[in-house]
Amino acid sequence: MFETIYAQLVFAVAVIVVGFAFVKGDEPERVGAAAYSLVVLATLMIRDGTSLSVPRWGVMGIEVVLLTVFIGLAWKTNRTWPVWAAAFQALIVTGHILVAANLRPPANAFAAVINMSNYGLLLAMAVGTFWAWQERRAARLAERPGPHL
Repeated sequence: MFETIYAQLVFAVAVIVVGFAFVKGDEPERVGAAAYSLVVLATLMIRDGTSLSVPRWGVMGIEVVLLTVFIGLAWKTNRTWPVWAAAFQALIVTGHILVAANLRPPANAFAAVINMSNYGLLLAMAVGTFWAWQERRAARLAERPGPHL
């Protein structure tokens, strides 16, 4: 998986976003980041097929679990980023369903959907963490007496 510089850079961005969520995020961001991290690690450990044209049942199951986590976060919190993350994750799960239903999507298209959805998911998590951090900071500033800069 990490044979190319591109794959290594994408993984580094994912590590940065997850780290940012753990350091600056609130509980929903941390739960989302932890779930995403566990899914990435579990997906790396599963070896149930090398071709994108055959169903990868283990990976599909893990992706459904991540979708469930993001739907739960969207349901229980007043944040908008889990809705976006769930939407991007739903695209990934839909791609797996298309392969499992033997509709034979082109392998390049399937890989593009998974990759672009993953980027969108990371972006949603990063933006959500940033806004949670800024809201917490603004609330802290509003509590302090005196002039604010």
